[in-house]
Amino acid sequence: MLVAANDGVGTKVKIAIDSGIHDTVGVDLVAMCVNDLVVQGAEPLFFLDYYATGKLDPEEGAAVVKGIAAGCVDAGCALIGGETAEMPGLYAKKDYDLAGFAVGAAERGGLLPRGIETGDVLFGLPSSGVHSNGFSLVRRIVERTGLKWDAPAPFEAGKTLAEALLVPTKIYVRPLLAALKATDAIRALAHITGGGFPENIPRVLPKGFGVSLDLSAIPVLPVFGWLAREGGVAEKEMLRTFNCGIGMVVVVSKARAAEGEKALADAGLAPIRIGEVTEAQSEERVTTRGALKL
Repeated sequence: MLVAANDGVGTKVKIAIDSGIHDTVGVDLVAMCVNDLVVQGAEPLFFLDYYATGKLDPEEGAAVVKGIAAGCVDAGCALIGGETAEMPGLYAKKDYDLAGFAVGAAERGGLLPRGIETGDVLFGLPSSGVHSNGFSLVRRIVERTGLKWDAPAPFEAGKTLAEALLVPTKIYVRPLLAALKATDAIRALAHITGGGFPENIPRVLPKGFGVSLDLSAIPVLPVFGWLAREGGVAEKEMLRTFNCGIGMVVVVSKARAAEGEKALADAGLAPIRIGEVTEAQSEERVTTRGALKL
């Protein structure tokens, strides 16, 4: 079966534009699309991009496409084409936006999600950073601090604030495909993007099911602690806006949890047990215990 996905990078591109760092958002663009393919059990085949700007700067455009190409290599798919559009009057001279389109293939019997049951185990896969959602809030918090993009990052030594925030979205494709090939104990995958945990996890659950998350088990990255403190962002809002350190959630059969965990680890991932599938007790299908270590 063919599976398709499309996405963008959101207002993260504004940080790239304002800081002059253009070679990472292309990786984000690919990641946001191919991660949405692999959660369905599909292997990405090819990718196309759409780059729109007020006035084309050849060097900036080349840097963006360099990132797109790097992302495609990482995901194991072909960059087969794209479109560049100059739209003065719609975009300011320096502004640009990106959209990506990916197509993948899956065996009909291998599509996810499948066979989820109460008690199935949730493993979290660490993120590389903020990834590519929540950046409107990120930018407001940075504005509130008064820091410039070239200032040292308060939460990561050796990088400017822009460099630290522009770390690309992690591409989980190759290791997850290897884990899926090694075991059929994996029942679902949830890519934690816009909407965070409360909106992305329920998408892969059958009606009547929910999850219980152990927040104390989540390895919160320093950037999220900094954002929470500087922005006065409550824990509930952090969970709804950011990945908080977990970019992908894997649902594994309860009876074969050790087998699934080993397959993920053998593929080079670092699975962390963060919860389990439950019966939904209310409309709120994601319940929590413990607290984030912000």
